[in-house]
Amino acid sequence: MNSRHSLLGHAFADATLLERALTHRSAGHENNERLEFLGDALLNMLVAELVFELHPRATEGEMTRLRAALVNGTALAEMARGEELGDRLRLGAGELKSGGFRRDSILADALEAVIAAIYVDAGWGRCRDVVRRLFATRVAEGAYTPKDAKTRLQEFLQGRSLPLPTYELVAAHGEDHARVFEVRCVIDALSISTAGSGSSRRAAEQVAAEQALESAMAREGR
Repeated sequence: MNSRHSLLGHAFADATLLERALTHRSAGHENNERLEFLGDALLNMLVAELVFELHPRATEGEMTRLRAALVNGTALAEMARGEELGDRLRLGAGELKSGGFRRDSILADALEAVIAAIYVDAGWGRCRDVVRRLFATRVAEGAYTPKDAKTRLQEFLQGRSLPLPTYELVAAHGEDHARVFEVRCVIDALSISTAGSGSSRRAAEQVAAEQALESAMAREGR
């Protein structure tokens, strides 16, 4: 089969499925959003299965964190780049001009869509084989990921019987495809106030929390 109709080691019987999986919503009505929805569920299930098999002594929390580290947007985008998926994306003129083929969110969504397209094209068994080939080594070598900054800050404060921090959205600016959020993290009991920015409010909160935790620990001389 033509290599244009193959991706992730799968040759598509229905080439239109692959075309749709690689089409961003900016390029037209027939895009990859529905496939992305299905692919997200498939990846979470199949990677969870691998984590369960390959880390038999891991706790539920450890398995959850490992899976999250493997199927988050940044990790999936990195995998998509390794498969040169960006070169095959179909983007609208605006996204193409702004470099959408390099954007983590677009790459990760497209990878999820391709996984779903394989499932629709060839069934559960073939989809499972592809995902296991892509993720087996990563799962086997994956260390249990540390807790995120907000969780670590919360546990730090709870361990000292201090009130939890508050997060305030200070500003959000930029165009829809390149929004930047600015957030403040405040710990009144320690007179700490830090700021963070990111491509989402959650990401900005994590940056602010990390800085707040560093400030709190520095006061204890740690």
